[in-house]
Amino acid sequence: MTYVIAEPCVDVLDRACVEECPVDCIYEGGRALYIHPDECVDCGACEPVCPVEAIYYEDDVPQQWSAFTADNAAFFTEPLAGRAEPLGAPGGAAKLGRLGVDTPLVAGLEEQG
Repeated sequence: MTYVIAEPCVDVLDRACVEECPVDCIYEGGRALYIHPDECVDCGACEPVCPVEAIYYEDDVPQQWSAFTADNAAFFTEPLAGRAEPLGAPGGAAKLGRLGVDTPLVAGLEEQG
């Protein structure tokens, strides 16, 4: 099990969760943040600091955002725009920095105001 970042994060990118994460498993796309399911240790430190309440334990993601569970994993397992290979398990977000690309689900959302 892991934590998932859902739609309320899109176009917000507050990053308080990134600063709180003890294992550096929250990666920055272009419009959203993504939690690496294999690197997350389920500590829950990210959830209470999210100002838009976008982070949920995998089993607790609200139904309207259930697609974000698979979408968070797809960020690491599927090739993203401009990348020939999936991101995989890079072993920490800090060394990669902002990736600037998103999954098709996030990229296809209307701009969140």
